[in-house]
Amino acid sequence: RQDQATFLTAPLTATALTFTVADGTVLTRGLVEIDDELIWVDSFDRTSNTATIPAYGRGFRDTVATTHTAGTRVTIAPTYPRSVIRRNINLAIQGVYPDLFGTYYTDFTFQAAVTTYPIPNEAIDVLNVSWQTIGPSKEWLPIRHFRLDRQADPIIWNTGKTVSIREGIIPGRTVHVVYTKVPTELQYDTDDFATTTGLEDSAREVIVLGAAYRTAMYLDMGRVPMLTAEADSQSQSNPIGSAANIGRMLQQMYQQRLSQEVRRMQAQFPPRVHYSS
Repeated sequence: RQDQATFLTAPLTATALTFTVADGTVLTRGLVEIDDELIWVDSFDRTSNTATIPAYGRGFRDTVATTHTAGTRVTIAPTYPRSVIRRNINLAIQGVYPDLFGTYYTDFTFQAAVTTYPIPNEAIDVLNVSWQTIGPSKEWLPIRHFRLDRQADPIIWNTGKTVSIREGIIPGRTVHVVYTKVPTELQYDTDDFATTTGLEDSAREVIVLGAAYRTAMYLDMGRVPMLTAEADSQSQSNPIGSAANIGRMLQQMYQQRLSQEVRRMQAQFPPRVHYSS
């Protein structure tokens, strides 16, 4: 199925209750999508290509009413609104934890007589701690004696989490801490997957499949109440229940790909022996 679409011929403000499009023949009463915003159209004039929006029609279905520039695509009755896809992508990102986790790092300078240092509040566990030696080799030596405190006093340590170093390190050297975190949701279209989520780039397919099976499940629900000749004809070639079957197939693919990614991550980040006191 291809959604019908046209485009704005003039800018649309965040509070405007009318908009004009290039092709008024595709306009219908009901839902349209402009960027990520869903808008309910109450009436339309095909002579002037103008749609009228009721007072409740902006920011429909918990989307955000915002400004839209001339030339922006207007999708009529979108099968899968962008807001739904975005939500399902972020649900998939949330759903992979703790099987998959994000990784990030923090650096600090080691000081004489200071053994405990704050680390970001988002840190869940520490994968590796190392320090950079003096000299042209720029070698990073592993630190095996450290302790992670997830309940550090927030009055003293504003992040509430610290790492204590129990090895002799030359003062003034940089200490590098690699830690795990809950994957961060995507917010903007320009967000880089690996940088924003903290997941490995190889996990991208897992998230795509996770969002796909969640999205496919909703297609049948929208067709159930349709009692028209067109719906009856469509049901003969694409019966109700087919979307659920596709969703289950995608879910199986997702679970298989997730298991593969878990094994890959376990190989990349094997348990490391360290001592705490």
